[in-house]
Amino acid sequence: MAATMQDVAKLAGVSVKTVSNVVNAFPHVSAATRKRVEDAIGKLGYEVNITARNLRRGRTGLISLALPELKLPYFAELADSVIQEAEKIGLRVLIEQTNADRERELDVLHGARRTMTDGTIFSPLALGQEDIRMFTVDFPLVLLGERVFGSPNDHITMSNVEAAAEATRHLISQGRRRIAVVGAHPGEIVGSAALRERGFRKAMAEATLPIDEALIRPTGLWHRNTGADATDELIESGVEFDAVMALNDTLAMGVLHSLHAHRIDVPSQVAVIGFDDIEDAAYTRPTLSTVSPGRQQIARVAVDMLEERVKESDTPLMERLPVRHLSADFQIVERQSTAVSKPV
Repeated sequence: MAATMQDVAKLAGVSVKTVSNVVNAFPHVSAATRKRVEDAIGKLGYEVNITARNLRRGRTGLISLALPELKLPYFAELADSVIQEAEKIGLRVLIEQTNADRERELDVLHGARRTMTDGTIFSPLALGQEDIRMFTVDFPLVLLGERVFGSPNDHITMSNVEAAAEATRHLISQGRRRIAVVGAHPGEIVGSAALRERGFRKAMAEATLPIDEALIRPTGLWHRNTGADATDELIESGVEFDAVMALNDTLAMGVLHSLHAHRIDVPSQVAVIGFDDIEDAAYTRPTLSTVSPGRQQIARVAVDMLEERVKESDTPLMERLPVRHLSADFQIVERQSTAVSKPV
């Protein structure tokens, strides 16, 4: 039979309450007592019953992760990272795909299924700043992304403006002057596309380089085919360009496909940089330079923040942590698609 907490207490010569305190990492246990209990746990092979513990606490041990589209590699890899981080602290993750549908996203916030989990990590896409009142909810919620700012929830974003500016500076440092942007969303004020385009414009202004608006190429969804189509149209327009900043890696793969189909060499004729550092970026031909936006950090901090909010659910409002906002760290990952320098 499996060892029980009573068995551990008897072997260690302590009370069951003391064993419980050690198992639950309560601080008020002496080092000597903690060691005796841990030695007994190891000798008996005692395993904590997570389900029973969560039920006693009124918790399920489940958190939910609501994302727009799992077929986009970035979101699939983010989900994997969140699952890894949650498993480290004994949590399981329920994945929900919203398909960037407004009603589905509202259901994440106010539907009956929210009671199935202890809290939610949510990356909205259909909802925007005008819906901010909908984000006042009665359960632990951590927001991701750039669609809604100023909600009463912990919020983790990418450093979109500065990361895109640094990607542009990287291209400029390689001697590129006619830089196209693929993936723009005209008229967008808040969102990843708007912020990354803002970073591009910031870096160009710093370098006193003019921006040809014909090089700002819009797309709808950020998929391979839309990146390829936008690049086809750019090439067919006859507008000269010597670099492309794609606003995500999936678009960038479409850009590479189009350039290859038109026999335009990368990077000697056109350099290409993406954004997200998805796994496939290291296996394109040529390999894709990109922005690594701190995905693992985003996952780790989101899970930790959510766990903290779950733990303080019964704490009076005045005693809870203030709302936190974090911009994740980023770095430029240089690969073959920007490797060949041109004279400045």
